[in-house]
Amino acid sequence: MNTPLLPTAIRPPFGRYSHGVAVPAGSRFVYTSGQLGIRPDDSVPETIEEQAEFCFTAIAAILAEGGMSMRDVVRLTAFVTRREDMRRYMAVRDRHVAEPLPASTLYIVSGFTRPEFLVEVEAVAARAD
Repeated sequence: MNTPLLPTAIRPPFGRYSHGVAVPAGSRFVYTSGQLGIRPDDSVPETIEEQAEFCFTAIAAILAEGGMSMRDVVRLTAFVTRREDMRRYMAVRDRHVAEPLPASTLYIVSGFTRPEFLVEVEAVAARAD
């Protein structure tokens, strides 16, 4: 079982994530590429919330293909283009993260390969087999 690391000697996390996650020796890992908020038909939703939902749907599909689920995620890294969208992104993320909470980092970036993209999310999952 993956174990969240939340030392009492440092400030608690700002949101629903763990400062670190310990993974048991011999675990199998799945690393996702960054997933963008894009539909299978190549259309892009206009809102950060819709795009984030597609990011997490894609991550869940990749994990399922590897025999894992969102419960196995030990680290999320997200990139958003507008600081004002940070809270809206985190609300979507919080609906998708599962216990034990993963480590998580959020970056504000200047843009992606197409100007309509507002968010990109990548994940690392681990499971002791």
